Amino acid sequence: MSALPLQENLEKYTHIESCPIRNVLSHFSGKWSLLILCILSENEVTRFNAISKAIPDISSKVLSDTLKSLEKDGLAKRHQYAEIPPRVEYSLTDLGKSLMPIVGNLINWALLNFDHFKR
Repeated sequence: MSALPLQENLEKYTHIESCPIRNVLSHFSGKWSLLILCILSENEVTRFNAISKAIPDISSKVLSDTLKSLEKDGLAKRHQYAEIPPRVEYSLTDLGKSLMPIVGNLINWALLNFDHFKR
């Protein structure tokens, strides 16, 4: 980390347009986004119902909204097949795949420190 004076160090967070924490991390740091990204990374393709079963405490609407957000941000892609009933599968994009080693480090840290945060 930098040894800037405190005021200078904190000022970088006040510039909304150029703050990476606000403008990048916020796209995948929601309550469900990282969990969904992990599920997608463990499978080549994953259907909506499989994600829903893997996360039983997420509502269908929130899951749908989160997947749409991840798709809009270029981290996940959706493929709908022209079948009846329609079949929809989700997978990671190359950008999403490039994020997963970093998420893997966070998961490892969480595993090492889980007992500290357990309630």
